[in-house]
Amino acid sequence: MLDRIGDRWSVICILHLGEHEVLRFTELRRLISGISQRMLTVTLRDLERDGFVARKVKPVIPPHVEYRLTPLGRALMENVRSLCQWANDHQEAVRRARESYDARALQDVSS
Repeated sequence: MLDRIGDRWSVICILHLGEHEVLRFTELRRLISGISQRMLTVTLRDLERDGFVARKVKPVIPPHVEYRLTPLGRALMENVRSLCQWANDHQEAVRRARESYDARALQDVSS
């Protein structure tokens, strides 16, 4: 479960779907920079399997596939937003901690 909700692409999909009522596959792909068509397909399939996303195929040519968050997905989105806010609020402290750690590790190697 944590693998899914902690996955980079899953988090981004959940956030974008939370900002829009419904998104078609192509719209979602345009919104997510750097994701391949295959990775988006796999991510959405996994999120649908876990009950976070609902998929609807419209019977037109070519078929239109729409995605929306389920109630479970919306509940998760609120927690994901909080986690993203925490990350934004603390990114500078994490950067400083990493620099301090790397400096100590480099000093230990040269000793």
